Parts: sequence; C-alpha cells; structure tokens
Amino acid sequence: MSYELQALIGMLELLTVAAAEVPAARVVPLAQGLALIPVTPAVLSALQGDTAVSRSVGGAGSGGAGFGGYSDGFELRLAAWSKAGPIVRVEAEYFGGGGTQRAVGWFDGRVVLGPLASGEFESAPAEGTPISRALRWLGGSVEPGRADEFDSVGLGAHRSTTEWAQG
Repeated sequence: MSYELQALIGMLELLTVAAAEVPAARVVPLAQGLALIPVTPAVLSALQGDTAVSRSVGGAGSGGAGFGGYSDGFELRLAAWSKAGPIVRVEAEYFGGGGTQRAVGWFDGRVVLGPLASGEFESAPAEGTPISRALRWLGGSVEPGRADEFDSVGLGAHRSTTEWAQG
C-alpha cells in the first residue's frame, strides 16, 4: 500500500488566512487545532512564480533536505506566512513498507526547524519521524491509544495529496 503527501501544516487560523491568498489552496482541518493545505500542482504553480513577496522577509531556504521543485517564491511566501505563526512543509512517500519523510519549519520569517529527513527503510529515531517531530514542534501531541503525533492529528485519513485536496 502506498502513501504520498506534500502539504503545509500549521494552526487552522493561520492556514485559513494563508489560503485566502492562493485561490487553488484548500484548508483541511486536522485534530488538535492543526490544519493542512495539500500542495497540489495548482497550489505549487500559484506559489512558484510568486513575486508579490519581497525578498526583505529574510529567511533561509530549506534546501538540503531533499525537497525538490520549489522556487524562491514558494520559500518566500512560507517565510512571510510564518511571521504570523509557525508553519511546516512536509513530504512523505511510502511504498511496500519503505519510504521517506521530510519536514522543515518556519517561524518569524526564517527556517527554525530542520530540515529533517529520513531515508528509505531507516528506523525512526528515538525522537520520532521528521513529520512527527514537526507536528510536536507545532504543538501536536500523542493521544492515548495512538502510535505518534502523525496518527494523533489524523494524517492517516487519506493516502495521497490528491485525496486530501478532494476531501
């Protein structure tokens, strides 16, 4: 069984305001006051050519964690949104038991978490997978009877970015 996710995650209020700037964006509520915006091709395209955000927001990019296909405009928009609160970009891809995860978090206009990455067939470190660590950084926690933050906030509800976007 496969799993694929490309998304932005943050507090519901922050992502609701952020999504209003990107007509193709859809905010999906998660548990614990969090939400995600699936990074679909339409959302990515809208942000790739983003020249409305001034380079004055500062903020280092998230290169080096295996994230690909993101322009300066995308990075600058995340940096700008993070002035209002923490936001993370996550990617996961699994097939046949192995896979990868990546996460990077912005706050106050700059990268402050990661980039974090796990490779195919690597065991999760004691501190958790990159996405669970990012969710914890956002305030997520493990609920009783749940495996981790990923499970607790409901990221297993859909198996692909497309499914998240469709609801």
